Amino acid sequence: MGSHHLSNQEVRPQVMGLILMVASCLIVSTNLLVAAALFKLLLKKSSQSWCFVLNLALADTLVGLAITGLATEDFTSNASHNRPGKTECLIRMAFVASPCTASILSMFLISLDRYAAIKMPLHYSLLSGSGTAAVFLLALWITAVIVGFSPVMIQPLQADETYDGFCAFFSVIDKVGIIVLFSSCFFPVLCLFIYIYLDILKIACSHEKRICRVRQASSRMEDLHQQQQQHLRSCYWSHVKALRTVALLVGCFFFLWCPFFVVCIVHVVCTSCELKTLLENHLWLLGLSNSLINPLVYAFWQREVRLQLLSMFSGIKGRLVTAGPPGAAERCDSQPPVKVFFY
Repeated sequence: MGSHHLSNQEVRPQVMGLILMVASCLIVSTNLLVAAALFKLLLKKSSQSWCFVLNLALADTLVGLAITGLATEDFTSNASHNRPGKTECLIRMAFVASPCTASILSMFLISLDRYAAIKMPLHYSLLSGSGTAAVFLLALWITAVIVGFSPVMIQPLQADETYDGFCAFFSVIDKVGIIVLFSSCFFPVLCLFIYIYLDILKIACSHEKRICRVRQASSRMEDLHQQQQQHLRSCYWSHVKALRTVALLVGCFFFLWCPFFVVCIVHVVCTSCELKTLLENHLWLLGLSNSLINPLVYAFWQREVRLQLLSMFSGIKGRLVTAGPPGAAERCDSQPPVKVFFY
């Protein structure tokens, strides 16, 4: 019985380490691929929105790189001489928390950018640019570093319990510190997410009503009404596209991170509840999966990114065919070319 319990204790961290290592490889490879496509798009046309999406991909890449240290910790958890000290564990947690915070703030910044383009299009066209994007991104990363490294720099945010050598979030950070960090970062961002989504929905509905009124107008000014109707329809579909983008970001953020943060608060408030295993082994992984889903549900959603990825893969395929046997290039040239249309 004792040996069976020991084997379970030895296998469980190694399984978690394997899961983290696989997740890290997927997160890093997917986000680097999207980042390369976004970088090529920025070289063709400078856009503030693409800068924010590129920053999201880079932040998620750093999340994938940061959890490799935790995976290594799980693989070597049975060796007592390899266990990190409390300060080293705090630094590891900070390097995970900072890019996670940057990823969450990047999603909020993308939603805010779309919201500003719809709410005040004239001011947005005048103020948007590389300088504005640089200021926002600098403020974003400063905030992310402060939030992530605050338990390292502020002693009261560190746990008072004796550190047993196993590096985990709840073993080195104080419970009150968890409430302070989450209440100051997660819940305000969630409330702003919901407000932006509802306001864009309100604007889209008002434009739809205006389109209906134009359609019902008198036919005596038919040409003018057609021009107004086309303008309103284009504005309406741009709002619908922004609404869809914000809905994806809000939905992923809510369903993937909200369980972790809410259960964290419950775990801190309810001292008799045994939720530590659920948080560290399941809900935290669910939150990390947001860094893998972000490029899939947002970047690949954009038609420009999909076409750029297709162009990149076509170029790689062409180089491989050119570097292959001579007959392969001739067979490829004999086939009709595949045309990619950019609209």
